Amino acid sequence: MRLALRELRRSRRRFVPTTGALALLVVLLLMLGGLLDGLYIGSTGALRSQDDELVTFDRSARESTLRSRIEPDTRAAIEAVPGVRGTSGFGIALVGADVPRTDELADAAVMGYEGRVGGVPAPPAPGRAWADRSLEARGVRVGDVLRVGPTRIPLRVIGWVDDTNYLQQGGLWVEPGTWRTVLAESRPGAAVGDDVFQNVWVDVAPGADPARVAAAIDAATGTTRTITRAEAVLALPGIREQNATFTQIIGVTFLVAGLVVALFFALLTLERTPMLGVLKALGASSRQLVGALMTQTVAVTVIAFVTGGVIALGLDRLIPPEVPLVVTPDRAGFVAVGVFVAAVIGGAVSLRRIIRIDPASAIGTGT
Repeated sequence: MRLALRELRRSRRRFVPTTGALALLVVLLLMLGGLLDGLYIGSTGALRSQDDELVTFDRSARESTLRSRIEPDTRAAIEAVPGVRGTSGFGIALVGADVPRTDELADAAVMGYEGRVGGVPAPPAPGRAWADRSLEARGVRVGDVLRVGPTRIPLRVIGWVDDTNYLQQGGLWVEPGTWRTVLAESRPGAAVGDDVFQNVWVDVAPGADPARVAAAIDAATGTTRTITRAEAVLALPGIREQNATFTQIIGVTFLVAGLVVALFFALLTLERTPMLGVLKALGASSRQLVGALMTQTVAVTVIAFVTGGVIALGLDRLIPPEVPLVVTPDRAGFVAVGVFVAAVIGGAVSLRRIIRIDPASAIGTGT
């Protein structure tokens, strides 16, 4: 191990190209992962923040909140199903919001709710709203009056909530009557009557099986489709597709990282064959030489990850807030583990060559 680290210090230039290439791959992985997480977080927060496990749509809406309608009699039938402890109405209106002190409209999702939303206080008074903190980057401040929709309905921001956006539009959480007014003014064809919601979130009684309760709800109403919160998140437009696309790109990038390390150490092992033969002749075992190679692989990977991480954090600060980039600790840990595994596998390609080195032939004295 000491010999391996000493070679790293004395022959830094030999390892710089591989370390640099690996650091750039780390930057790419962190940026891709951050963009994936940003798109996911910014699109799904309104649904992920719900406390209830099940959500009911009108069957014809095909799991789209904006197209769904739940009438009061349907809701009553849902609440009568065994295993249902209660329900909460929910609805969304996508609008533009006129922000004071700016000339540009901010994209907003006005959400009417009755409660039971994690991190969101009880519904405010009419004309008031809890605003997602992401709108702060668009110039919104607590106390501001935002004018939303084509008729510029005033909504006063009374406080912040976190991670509650819908389809990259900043969440504005209001009481149901205010939501119905905004929906009717912004999309007259989608207006709903009193006590009508787009969704009904279902609070499952303790001990009840959510899958059985969902099936019982749909059987009792005959017009609904009830799914879990996780399924509702994945049903949002583009979520499955973007997750699959980014996952494939990230997987290929990890493969490239392994190939870079494999090629470098294969060439390095070939170049150092005479030296490795001498070390074996002096009594070094294959296990010691393999350990030295793995030590260098890990050291190069650590240096590359730290360098790439610093570069990625710097880029994150330079990228405009409109770009949905979120580099989370979980993503950084995933990239670190992935790069480490890929590098170790790549470095292991040279193990067989090291083990099979014959000291006599390697130093040119064999027959």
